[in-house]
Amino acid sequence: MEGVSRHLLYVLARIPEMAHWGLLRDSDSSDSTELQQHLQEWPEMSSPCFWMGVFALIQLVFIMSISVQFLHKRTRGKTGITLIDSSITEPLLNPSIVQQIETKRPCPYGKANILQLVTFSWMNPVFAIGYKKPLEKNDVPDIYEKDSAEFLSDSFKKIIDDVEFRHGLNTKSIYTSMFLFIRRKAIINAGFAVLCASASYVGPSLINDLVKFLVGERRYGLKTGYLLAVAFLSAKVVETIAQRQWIFGARQLGMRLRAALISHIYQKGLRLSCGSRQKHTSGEIINYMSVDVQRITDVIWYTNYIWMLPIQLSLAVYILHQNLGDGAWAGLAATLAIMACNIPLTRMQKRLQAEIMAAKDGRMKSTTEVLRSMKILKLQAWDMQYLQKLEALRNVEYNWLWKSVRLSAVTTFIFWGSPAFISSITFGSCILMGIPLTAGTVLSALATFRMLQDSIFTLPDLLSVFAQGKVSADRVAKYLQEEELKCDAVIEVPRNGTEYDVEIDHGIFSWEIETTSPTLKGIELKVKRGMKVAICGMVGSGKSSLLSCILGEMPKLEGTVRISGSKAYVPQSAWILSGNIRDNILFGNPYDKDKSVYEDADIYLFDDPFSAVDAHTGSQLFKDCLMGILKDKTILYVTHQVEFLPAADLILVMQHGNIVQNGRFNELLQQNIGFEAIVGAHSQALESVINAESSSRMPLTENSKPADNDDEFETENEMDDQIQGITKQESAHDVSQDINEKGRLTQDEEREKGGIGKKVYWAYLRAVHGGALVPVTIAAQSFFQIFQVASNYWMAWASPPTSATKTTVGLGLLFSVYITLSIGSALCVFARSTLVSLIGLLTSEKFFKNMLHCIMRAPMSFFDSTPTGRILNRVSNDQSVLDLEIANKLGWCVFSVIQILGTIGVMSQVAWPVFAIFVPVTVVCFMYQRYYIPTARELARLSQIQRAPILHHFAESLSGASSIRAYGQKDRFRKSNLGLVDNHSRPWFHNISSMEWLSFRLNMLSNFVFAFSLTLLVSLPEGFINPSIAGLAVTYALSLNSQLASIIWNICNTENKMISVERIMQYSRIPSEAPLLVDYRRPPKQLATSWNYQYKMLGGPICRASPICSEKHIMYNSRKEKSGYCRTLSIIPQDPTMFEGTVRGNLDPLNEYSDQRVWEILDKCQLGDIVRQNPKKLDSTVVENGENWSVGQRQLFCLGRVLLKRSNVLVLDEATASVDSSTDAIIQETISDEFRDCTVLTIAHRIHTVIDSDLILVFSEGRIIEYDTPLKLLENESSEFSRLIKEYSQRSKGF
Repeated sequence: MEGVSRHLLYVLARIPEMAHWGLLRDSDSSDSTELQQHLQEWPEMSSPCFWMGVFALIQLVFIMSISVQFLHKRTRGKTGITLIDSSITEPLLNPSIVQQIETKRPCPYGKANILQLVTFSWMNPVFAIGYKKPLEKNDVPDIYEKDSAEFLSDSFKKIIDDVEFRHGLNTKSIYTSMFLFIRRKAIINAGFAVLCASASYVGPSLINDLVKFLVGERRYGLKTGYLLAVAFLSAKVVETIAQRQWIFGARQLGMRLRAALISHIYQKGLRLSCGSRQKHTSGEIINYMSVDVQRITDVIWYTNYIWMLPIQLSLAVYILHQNLGDGAWAGLAATLAIMACNIPLTRMQKRLQAEIMAAKDGRMKSTTEVLRSMKILKLQAWDMQYLQKLEALRNVEYNWLWKSVRLSAVTTFIFWGSPAFISSITFGSCILMGIPLTAGTVLSALATFRMLQDSIFTLPDLLSVFAQGKVSADRVAKYLQEEELKCDAVIEVPRNGTEYDVEIDHGIFSWEIETTSPTLKGIELKVKRGMKVAICGMVGSGKSSLLSCILGEMPKLEGTVRISGSKAYVPQSAWILSGNIRDNILFGNPYDKDKSVYEDADIYLFDDPFSAVDAHTGSQLFKDCLMGILKDKTILYVTHQVEFLPAADLILVMQHGNIVQNGRFNELLQQNIGFEAIVGAHSQALESVINAESSSRMPLTENSKPADNDDEFETENEMDDQIQGITKQESAHDVSQDINEKGRLTQDEEREKGGIGKKVYWAYLRAVHGGALVPVTIAAQSFFQIFQVASNYWMAWASPPTSATKTTVGLGLLFSVYITLSIGSALCVFARSTLVSLIGLLTSEKFFKNMLHCIMRAPMSFFDSTPTGRILNRVSNDQSVLDLEIANKLGWCVFSVIQILGTIGVMSQVAWPVFAIFVPVTVVCFMYQRYYIPTARELARLSQIQRAPILHHFAESLSGASSIRAYGQKDRFRKSNLGLVDNHSRPWFHNISSMEWLSFRLNMLSNFVFAFSLTLLVSLPEGFINPSIAGLAVTYALSLNSQLASIIWNICNTENKMISVERIMQYSRIPSEAPLLVDYRRPPKQLATSWNYQYKMLGGPICRASPICSEKHIMYNSRKEKSGYCRTLSIIPQDPTMFEGTVRGNLDPLNEYSDQRVWEILDKCQLGDIVRQNPKKLDSTVVENGENWSVGQRQLFCLGRVLLKRSNVLVLDEATASVDSSTDAIIQETISDEFRDCTVLTIAHRIHTVIDSDLILVFSEGRIIEYDTPLKLLENESSEFSRLIKEYSQRSKGF
């Protein structure tokens, strides 16, 4: 034993020197010769610990040499991997999407030497800053260049391109690419993991030798004891270093793979074809990026157990066989039985997890839809019904969670009861086989069983993680294989090679590849350079689709599309990025104060951009922009405004996917085929305006005045005075000024600073039954610890020190007492685990409902200023932490203290002076903890905050992918994504590094306490202490480092996890909108009649001269009783909103009307024939956000909702802006018929839709400037309304 320890110490002492000078590779040096002499003496040793010492040494030398070479190459840049310069300087969301140059932050990890890498002391500068003040984003150093998202993305792309070139793109090739991407780092991690597993079993193998030494077998005197102590300590130090390195390496490797996969999932999203895009909703694709990628990276961690488990089991069996002989096989059988028992439990847990994820996906899908459609839900008073729907979905999830936590309680019971069960089987078998049990063999076996505890439960977890990881990897691989937009869909032609900017020959296009009726058929189009081409037609005729096929967005079945020059595209539905107005206008271009149109393209495609603006603004845009600044450019514009058609060089009339007419304006009128119907509808509208304008100029006589003028307008004037008063108050505070001051509506996410407040912990602990179950749980854990210590103490005390010593108790009594105490401890831990699971889930549910109710009752201003990603982050990730983690983390803060008290109690029985060193070491540990927490806490907060922008940016990019592609901005957005990934990786990487920094120091301090205790034990005179109890103390001391580290680790980790509770509590304090019911302000029973009269006076159509909306005034009185009022109110918002599901579900979400009534409404909305053509009829599919229907059709569906509801008050906010004039005329007639007895408030830019209203309310810059009857407003030729009428008439001159 002495020889082994001497040689081991020599080699361990020389490793740093050898690593520095490369002596392990220099066989000619004298130092190497001396080392070889020491190694040659080792085969003479025959102690049981010899081979494990040799194995651990070889592993250590191997890993250290590889690490030194790897680090040496890394600092010199000779790894063989080409470095790609990373210049991520474009933060997208906050504060700007444009390119900015950030301050370069040094990367201490990249400059660290080997000692700093082993001890993680390269983190010291970060802790120095974090201890002085809360860390800000710019205080966190940059990540190492080989951990940057751009380097990793490019490296992964090279690998996957190479594999695809050799084997094609399939699931297997993507698996191969991931393996090749991680293999080098994974091999190093595997070496550290194997070394850690080997070193961990050195201690249990030496316990029997230690007990023999304490009994009196001291052939070499005290030197043997000291060498044993050194061997114990050396193994623990090696274990600590190896463990910290493989854990850190696995997390770093997971971060690298996550960055590579996220970047490729993002880039794939920008290239998906239309058919592929419809297969995956935005929520599903975002899940690939968040949930599935996380599961894949979890596999990286657990992969190391593949190498560790066989070694751990083999060493355990070896140690047991050395001490217990054939009794070891009984222990192995019991171990395998426990593992076999866990496999079905793991399968059950896996099924439950699948159900939980399915339920969560359903809840998150509905939550996303509700948040996206919150405006329409509140306007229609559907928010409470959808709140109930979300609660019902949560109840489904909760039921699965409850089953899962109950199963987890059973699993925990087996986990903590397995050492007692295995030891009972093993010791019972030894008694039956007559194998003598001594204190040394019993204690060595108990230590081994405790080591086996992790191995037993790692296997089921390993299988579960691999199963989940494979499912996620398959999902991601399938997504990465989806069809992309065809590169050859549009042929790019050089500018000097043709006179045509756009050419389509024999074009047949369809959104669905497998179809017998293409969307566009027989398209023939040639657009010369500089031409202005107008595209018009009825709703759903294929106008937007024609632009899509020019952009290459629409699948081409036949024909050729040729484009010459760059493109710019304005979609029908405005796509606005989070940020500020300037960045949305510049869109990556440099700022120039003299510039108006920033995208200097050759071809401009406008998809009906004039529908959303008033007549004056539309005319100005058309004149100054299209026909002015862009007069020399090629322009194709879709429009429903007939007055913009005469200026076109070519007009295309679309019908049922065909270009049925083409030519100039006068030519089409003469053809008398169908174009005149569009013009005729416009002419009728113009005639109504001209008649109204003419009648206003006729002198009014007494007889021509309205009969009820004196009475009605006296009331009207009183109301007008009230409105003017409101106007003055409202105008005193200019909202636009606030927006300009802040620069953007969406502000930075709220972030707490400093420690997690006691109120947060107190609120969590008292959420269920006022915290009454907490002390019961602590008592259950305390009794478990008492029973466990008592059972081990009993075995150590009752077993003879040697086989020659007479036993103090009979074997039957020894075994019976041990079994009884073990059962007691198992029952206590079962009670504890059940209580923790119950408390955690009930608390989680209470927090969730509070947050959900606050979110659903929040005012619209909250949703306008809060990105959806922030809310989703809380209801998904943070809520999952509460569901499954927080309770256990908080519990273990207390349980680990109880555990270490038991260990110290056992150690104090034989080495009470250990308190003299344990107390100051504990103080130092807590000082480390207090020094660590401020930095780690802020890093965790920054990491969580920086995660949401990645998902939010991805969701925005998916919704505007066509615009990104049209402007050729894919590379810029790719870099923005990489920058956001790096912004998340920086705090995340330094957070996990800070954990290892603390863990390494705590482990080394624990090793110091362990070394002191061992030195004390071996220094005591022979017979001074009971050798059996001393051996028990050492058995417990072997886990002292992990227990002491566990206390600090659990406290720190819990504080990091409590951030999720803190964040959820933030959204549980959102200021609420007015109560649903205020008893003391409830209106009288004649509610409908009196309010109808008020709104008739106040209301009437509103013609706006600016884009400021007037709903604030309209909704003013509704706060008296929102729910009752909104049932009498219907609103069609400016942005048509549709829910994923069916046509019927969108028209009648609450299922209140018959199918016959729904069909009647569809016919009145001009949608009946379109829906009947679909085989599913009313069950026709509506995809996410109604993307499979045109914008005009979506507006008609929204109109159908209000026709079905038949409310007393109808508000139309640009309800027909995206439909053609003839359809608009039919809709206006329908509204007049259906709501003839109702109050209708129309917000419109089309003058003819409001000219016959009772009252006109004109807005300008957010203020009411005119309010009167149309006749009186037109009498005053200087009025704003008269000016709008004149402008409309002048613009339409010639019809």
